[in-house]
Amino acid sequence: MKPSLLLGCIADDFTGATDLANNLVRAGMRVVQTIGVPGSPLDAQADAVVVALKSRTIAPAEAVAQSLAALQWLQEQGAGQIYFKYCSTFDSTPQGNIGPVTDALMQALGTGFTVATPAFPDNKRTVFKGYLFAGDVLLNESGMQDHPLTPMTDPNLVRVLQPQTRHKVGLVDYQAVAQGADAIRARFAALQAEGVGIAVVDALANADLVALGAALKGMPLVTAGSGVAIGLPANFGIAPDSQAAALPPPGGLQAVVSGSCSVATNRQVAEFIATGRPALAIDPLRIADGADVRGEALAWARERLANAQAGPVLVYSSAEPAAVRAIQGRLGVEQAGAMVEQTIAGIARGLVELGVRQLVVAGGETSGACVQALEIAQMRIGAQIDPGVPWCHALSPAAPQGLHITLKSGNFGTPDFFTRAFAGR
Repeated sequence: MKPSLLLGCIADDFTGATDLANNLVRAGMRVVQTIGVPGSPLDAQADAVVVALKSRTIAPAEAVAQSLAALQWLQEQGAGQIYFKYCSTFDSTPQGNIGPVTDALMQALGTGFTVATPAFPDNKRTVFKGYLFAGDVLLNESGMQDHPLTPMTDPNLVRVLQPQTRHKVGLVDYQAVAQGADAIRARFAALQAEGVGIAVVDALANADLVALGAALKGMPLVTAGSGVAIGLPANFGIAPDSQAAALPPPGGLQAVVSGSCSVATNRQVAEFIATGRPALAIDPLRIADGADVRGEALAWARERLANAQAGPVLVYSSAEPAAVRAIQGRLGVEQAGAMVEQTIAGIARGLVELGVRQLVVAGGETSGACVQALEIAQMRIGAQIDPGVPWCHALSPAAPQGLHITLKSGNFGTPDFFTRAFAGR
């Protein structure tokens, strides 16, 4: 009997979840994204469901527990294949959480072999000989070495993953991938004969991901960034269809909130400011000192949103690595991050209550906090703005008729993303 849900996905952060859902929609799947593990059965028609967790940087044991809960719910919906999605920068710590979650899902699914690849060429993430590149440079030269929570100083994915997992890690290099799905499957078999449980897979172009996708047909568990998703729907007889991305028409005021400190987002903030549009910087130290930063930001925004012709407003806490380290030195890494996230999330909720119905959120942890503050349970996935970043539609108590929202990974998007996202809307 054909499963009621073709593909069940578990994402370790909220922007990553929409990134994955976006690629599935582009390939023709009808996709629903849930915020956390639902407490009831799926109540919408969908080919795939992406369960968005906020598990990337929490304790490994808790990440495993949340992921297994998501797996159980997806299995109850009849999911035929499981996809564990992590970031295209593979960012983690020596303890996880990519390895521990993969191990737990493999055990629960009764499988001894899976793949791992964060490759996403559309966003300039490629894997060659097991080394992860961001654009033209190795990952550890891309700015990710300065990530405040998960600094990545080693671009070798086999070496990064091996300490995190109980399984032996191997490599399917570009020579096998270039020969297509049959050669990839043959390499899988050879690695399994050598005792390998997780195979890192090279990919330099979308054609590589399509070939890999075909080779993954019937595999119980896939672990990857969002790129592999472009090659999976065809395994279920699904072809691209524009209706899969249809959303209600947009309207209402426009705003951007950003808590990401990535190189890409800092450029987007600078570009937005350079256009002369209204932008307000949030000072984390003033939050720590007890100032009503949320109230001040909303008063500032209310005045500017009154002039709808001004277009979007931006509220941001993004900063350069040196500034971030100074704040963390005073407040501590976890406290500084949580404090800023909750403030930005409160501002996002307040903006929607002021009439914002088109909202861009930048940063994975920030997106998680904002979606929770808006009490969003599910999102319909629409057309992409940039690779990996779609518009979505969701209901919230602050917007009972719905709002359009975009959850952007800190590393994604062109420099003009914050303005271009609203073009033609």
